[in-house]
Order: sequence, then C-alpha cells, then structure tokens
Amino acid sequence: MGKRIDQAEVRKVAKLSRLDLSEEEIKEFTGQLSAILDYVAKMNGLDTTGVEPLAHCLPISNVFREDVVKESLGTEKTLANAPERDGEFFKVPKILEEA
Repeated sequence: MGKRIDQAEVRKVAKLSRLDLSEEEIKEFTGQLSAILDYVAKMNGLDTTGVEPLAHCLPISNVFREDVVKESLGTEKTLANAPERDGEFFKVPKILEEA
C-alpha cells in the first residue's frame, strides 16, 4: 500500500492552490488522492525492465509539416476585420491606469 494522504495534507494543498473546499470535499479528495497514490505504488512495483519509455500509447510519429517561409497576409488584409485601428496598428482598450 502506498502513502496515505490525510485531511491535513488535502487542506494544505487546497490552501496552496487557493481552493476553498468544504469538509465534505476534503473527505472526498482525501480518499481519491490516497487511491491514486496506492495505484502509483502498485505501478512502481511492476518489473519494467526492457520496456521502452513512451510519449504516447499509439504508434504515432512526428506529423509536423515542413517549416516553409511564405508571404504574409499584408497589413490591409490583416486589419480588414479589426474593430478599431490606428493607422497600421490594431487599436485596443487600455488595461493599465496611468500613474
């Protein structure tokens, strides 16, 4: 059996994550997290000698396209549907107040 998680640890993680959990949720997550750690402990007990590490469970290879330089859209096409513009630039609302 793996390490057991207690309610104090769940409260600590919830506080670090800035989560406001009810007592019922703390009890539920305590059981769930302990079950996850039990499963990980069981997996750690398996003999994986000769098993190649995988990034994906399916036989998928790199499907990225060739990186080719192409002509860009141009300023007019890029700004064609802009709600507001300022010359050759998008105009956006201020998000910072001036000091």
